[in-house]
Amino acid sequence: MDEVDWRILEELQEHARRPLAEVGRRVGLTAPAVAERVRRLELAGVITGYHAAIDTDRLGLSLAAFVRFSVTTGTYPQLDQLLRHYPEILECHRVTGSDCYIMCVAVASIRHLEDLINRLTPYGTLTTSIVLSSPITRRTLTPANLAWEADERA
Repeated sequence: MDEVDWRILEELQEHARRPLAEVGRRVGLTAPAVAERVRRLELAGVITGYHAAIDTDRLGLSLAAFVRFSVTTGTYPQLDQLLRHYPEILECHRVTGSDCYIMCVAVASIRHLEDLINRLTPYGTLTTSIVLSSPITRRTLTPANLAWEADERA
């Protein structure tokens, strides 16, 4: 990956629907050249998809929380399948440490959150933290963000 690839990635991370001609104008390439680079980044697995950012508040899901889940019943493959059936769970990560999963959930109310917790309690212990604000929701990856890694290896 060269500097131009990184600049294209920055543009697409900031606004995935930006026309390739506009991306090209911003990075100094033609639209076909940008399209070819994007195609190569997709084939290499660097770009894995394009997503819409959703305001859950506007959908009536005004309460966000992180739920730590320590499993006591069932197997991980069974629980992975079970957790996929709860639309409130926006993200779910298997983790190391005393918890087995950390989940980000979006619900309409405290009662909705309590209902979700009650449905999961038979499988283990849950600890919930309600989100007050989100100063960083998703950081754009750039070479500067990754520079510390190069410094660490040197």
